[in-house]
Amino acid sequence: MQMTAYISMLFALIATLFLGGWTGGAILAGKQERLGFSERGQLAATLLVLFASGIMLWALVTRNYGFMSVLSHVDNGLELAYVITAFWAGSEGSLLFWELAMILCATIFMFTPGYKSLSERTRAYFWVCFFVVNGFFLLMLTCWVNPFLIAVPAPPNGKGMNPLLRNPGMIFHPPLLLLGYAMYAIPGCAALAGALSGETRKWMDATRNWSVVAWTMLSAGIILGAWWSYMELGWGGYWAWDPVENASLIPWCTGTAFLHTAIVGRRRNALARTNILIMAFTFITCVFGTYLVRSGVVESLHAFGEGGVALPLLVFLLFFSAVSLVAALAAKTGEQRRLGDIMSREGLLLIVAWTLMALGLIVGLGTMWPVISKLWSVKSVGLDARFYNRVCLPLFALLVLLFSACPWLGWKEGVRDKRGLIAAGAAFLIAAGVFFALGYRLPVALVGAAGAVSCMTTALLAMGLLPEARTRKTIGAYVIHLGLGLMTLGVAFSGPYQFSVEKEAAVGESFDVGGYSVTVKDVHEKSGPDMARLIATLEIKKDGRVLGVISPERRMYRGYEQAFAEVEVLPSLGNEIFTVLLGQTDNGGVAVKVNVNPLVNWIWIGGIIFCLAPLLILRYRRGREE
Repeated sequence: MQMTAYISMLFALIATLFLGGWTGGAILAGKQERLGFSERGQLAATLLVLFASGIMLWALVTRNYGFMSVLSHVDNGLELAYVITAFWAGSEGSLLFWELAMILCATIFMFTPGYKSLSERTRAYFWVCFFVVNGFFLLMLTCWVNPFLIAVPAPPNGKGMNPLLRNPGMIFHPPLLLLGYAMYAIPGCAALAGALSGETRKWMDATRNWSVVAWTMLSAGIILGAWWSYMELGWGGYWAWDPVENASLIPWCTGTAFLHTAIVGRRRNALARTNILIMAFTFITCVFGTYLVRSGVVESLHAFGEGGVALPLLVFLLFFSAVSLVAALAAKTGEQRRLGDIMSREGLLLIVAWTLMALGLIVGLGTMWPVISKLWSVKSVGLDARFYNRVCLPLFALLVLLFSACPWLGWKEGVRDKRGLIAAGAAFLIAAGVFFALGYRLPVALVGAAGAVSCMTTALLAMGLLPEARTRKTIGAYVIHLGLGLMTLGVAFSGPYQFSVEKEAAVGESFDVGGYSVTVKDVHEKSGPDMARLIATLEIKKDGRVLGVISPERRMYRGYEQAFAEVEVLPSLGNEIFTVLLGQTDNGGVAVKVNVNPLVNWIWIGGIIFCLAPLLILRYRRGREE
């Protein structure tokens, strides 16, 4: 089975390379009518990759330990849901999933009205670009990151999955990120195709839904990853500015910037080269993320380590970046309209976009700083979370303020609705005054929280006051900003105002944490076939009233010498109680960590709204946008 799957991938690589050459030759010969052969070849390559991926999935489900990928991540006691997630648990499988998603997306795109609206020349250039990208991924999977390596002899049981991955987040977080990365290949290649063919605007309309859905998948993956980190790792936070976390944030910043510059581009017939470059570099930063994860250039809890792919990935990144830059600069854009005043909706949208691009650049440079610093220092210098919090959080606060003001300005210049602008400003000032009076006085957090209230006020008022807000598309945009406001409010309070205590306590003993009383009611052990569990029962009180009883655990899994904490929370829309069992004391008591996290659940509530609202923005039928 392993050899069959590998040969299938090898044939897909050969077919893709041949199709790339065939399509390129058709363009040079001016015979775009040959495109039908390229499209049929794409279908064949898709079936080959789908067949190989099906073999991998079958090997996982049947626990075929003759596959190294199965042996490394599955054992006989692993639940079926997590057996399936083992597909993307390792470096090889996750890259195979990315390739599968990407080639399926390209094939689906081939049957969409958007694809058919492009000229034959643009479609031909699209396939050349895509075959180059797809060929590189297939080359990695057949040469450097082979998911079909054979384990000889096949043992009766596997090594099992890392306990940190046995979480519902593993079912959704990695595939959502990988789907986002894969989907960005479609508008990324279409942008280059438009630049090369001269259709510098049509590609945006053809791939509009793809860029929105890719952004939504990436957003959902990032938010779900933050929740997973919060609930599984036991440190009490949700974003550590880890290099691999940052790797997903960089394309999100550029992808979000594109959504805003595309609005100006479509409405004003402007920013053609800018939109081509931003979309191309959004896809490039997706690949840059996998370079960080797989190259070993930076240290991360989530990285796969160096797997021999650092140099090929770096060469591809440099090549694709150079081609994108040259294509965008050489593109024949035709006559471009002059943009409006800086104090207009166009102007603020551009400020939003460049702020997001600056954020992506800062995060990228900060992540690579240990490598960059070696140019002048013997010892690499890393940047911790304090750097990102000081530099990036003020820019995020600025974005929220811009979203509060933008709808009330005219497209070319001036204020279009003074009532809304005054209401947004009043909401900011009142919220800032209230929060300041309540003792929340850290400058960035105060501006962010007050800006969040102003942003939500603007979103709600705009849906009622502005004429264009009666369309589904515009309502969706304002609902996204409403979700963003809720998330910002949660971050502004849960981050800097978190209260944390680590305490040793005997059974029956109580201690205070941020105005709450925590009593250790019981400590006991349970053993099963796969793990031994130490469980503490904690009673949480506030002003003498019992709020709830929770039971954090510490688990020892078969085959692992390290103990793993199982977090337990007492949920609340106000202060959430977050508990981690650190261990057992000599007197039979426990060592526990208890956090009081204010408004943290508004991050997840806002995140759900943030990720569902784009469904309103999608175009569901052919024709003009609403």
